[in-house]
Amino acid sequence: MTRHLLSRALQSLAVLLVMSFVVYGLMGLMPGDPIDLMIAGDPHLTPADAARLKALYGLDKPWTERYLLWLAQVAQGELGYSRLYARPVAAAMAPALANTALLMACSLALSLVVALPLGILAALRPRSAVDHAINLLAFASVSVPVFWLGLMLIVVFSVTLGWLPAGGMSTITGANGGDVADRLRHLVLPVATLGLAGIGQYARHMRAAMLAEWRHDYIRTARAKGCGPARVVLRHALRNAMLPVTTIVALELGGLFSGALITETVFAWPGMGRLIYESVMGNDFNLALTGLLLATAMTLAGSILADLAYGWLDPRVSFR
Repeated sequence: MTRHLLSRALQSLAVLLVMSFVVYGLMGLMPGDPIDLMIAGDPHLTPADAARLKALYGLDKPWTERYLLWLAQVAQGELGYSRLYARPVAAAMAPALANTALLMACSLALSLVVALPLGILAALRPRSAVDHAINLLAFASVSVPVFWLGLMLIVVFSVTLGWLPAGGMSTITGANGGDVADRLRHLVLPVATLGLAGIGQYARHMRAAMLAEWRHDYIRTARAKGCGPARVVLRHALRNAMLPVTTIVALELGGLFSGALITETVFAWPGMGRLIYESVMGNDFNLALTGLLLATAMTLAGSILADLAYGWLDPRVSFR
């Protein structure tokens, strides 16, 4: 196991190096740079001032040389300085990372808690009315646009009923603004949006995996030994059926950390999706590059966690 984990860690490091080179090159090809934006915003800057600033920040060098300098700084733990937020990249990213982690954990938990039982129930009664209803719900979950779902939840629960806030993380004014209950109220709608959007795919994968397990000999053997339906499902079929679902969940980690841009924009949630988008649009190279690489690292970490889960779910899995 240790040798396998070390090998996967080295492979992940190699992938991160390749991705950093590709992303840095693509960002270097973008028109304009921070100095050009400064010139556009301050007409008093002369061409001599621009040349001096580009030399000071190394922007007059080829992008390959700048990439090697950046890589050397990262190896020393220095991620650079954010131009948009006027502070180090780590300090600018930490709050957004914590906000996205909270949103991701809650929405993923909601999706799995609802989707896995629905998928199991649909597999237990294939081609029944219950199965058709669950499939219809799953297809609706996959097909409905996330932004439309978020807007509809705002219209119903914020505008019409007035039960929940429409956006943000906490109430700015008021005696209870910023306390735990207030933050939980602000968390309900974005979590419901992401959670409902993810139910469909997890339920469909769970159903397909359970149906595949029903055809195996060990299920018939367990039934022949007198095992009850609940024991057959929970102790025998479920653990094996969770293997493909674990893969899907693991690969979703990177997307949840960086791809919730639409939901974060609809609900004004200050997370990683908005942060990466704003840094790319604002030519904040250090922040954008670090955010994109973090999303890649989360996907790779999810793959390694999936390997560990395989060993726990199925003792026959060996990492030799």
